[in-house]
Amino acid sequence: MSKTINIMLGLLLLFSSQVYAGTPVPDYQAVQVAEHTHVIFGPTQMPNPENLGFMNNPALVIGTDGVIIIDPGSSLESGRMVLRQLKKLTDKPVTHVFISHVHGDHWLGNQAVREMYPDAKLYAHPEMIRLAKESEANAWLERMDTLTNGATAGTVAVIPENAVADGDVYKVAGLTVRTYIMPAVHSDTDAMYEIVEDSVMLTGDNVTNQRMPRFDHGTFRGTIAMTDMLLAKNFSHYIPGHGPSGDRKIIEDFRNYTVTLYDTVKELYEQGLSDFEMKDQIVAKLSGYHQWSMFEDSVGKHISLAILEAEKAAFE
Repeated sequence: MSKTINIMLGLLLLFSSQVYAGTPVPDYQAVQVAEHTHVIFGPTQMPNPENLGFMNNPALVIGTDGVIIIDPGSSLESGRMVLRQLKKLTDKPVTHVFISHVHGDHWLGNQAVREMYPDAKLYAHPEMIRLAKESEANAWLERMDTLTNGATAGTVAVIPENAVADGDVYKVAGLTVRTYIMPAVHSDTDAMYEIVEDSVMLTGDNVTNQRMPRFDHGTFRGTIAMTDMLLAKNFSHYIPGHGPSGDRKIIEDFRNYTVTLYDTVKELYEQGLSDFEMKDQIVAKLSGYHQWSMFEDSVGKHISLAILEAEKAAFE
């Protein structure tokens, strides 16, 4: 029965996408970063009319008889582009999709997967599933449409049905996927995924590289604890939610930004400085990050959020 329902849903999604078509996303080449793992590195800007909303790092993990996708992109057309790149690598079907968090730039591409592979199983943090059903799916559909001037039209939210938990292990196509969940990092919906055989860790937006992170729904202290865990595990390769992947240095760089900003804010706040008064000193300390995408737009907000977190911590 469930297989029949999935096929019918796939046909419905295909019909709706043909009626309300968005703008096709041009091809971005998949780059092999480990034996089984390929990544399509998106632009590091926010969604806009130029990138057509595609700006995350979808991962394609090819096993013996099937494919795992992590974060298939921000729209129907982004997802279709991801699947086009997969077809250049293998004819094996997509059997499992794992989503890193609730922000739609990472998962609205689910529609394309369900359209082509109606039996694929979709997984995410239980809070991601709850919030997507409650309001976030519609909010992100509207947000992407607005930010891209309608380029993502035709996208329908396909919300994962299967909840993951910290420490879950999935055996898929001869490969092992292990789930890591830590509280209060980028959001309350984050799940990270290790591809055990490749010693690859996919961090989602818990880590970014050469692009400013967001702390609106997370915490600096939770982020620091998360980076400490990642460094202790010492994976061979780390794939961030945005920006280039690499070895442990990208985690060290990301941790350094977070620690430097948060610790300096606490120190200067205790001296009585306001966010405006301390900004120049903090920006100077973060000189190694001035070239990161969206630095100017983000650092002031990060300072204000760090003050709020430091105030809260003082009463704990």
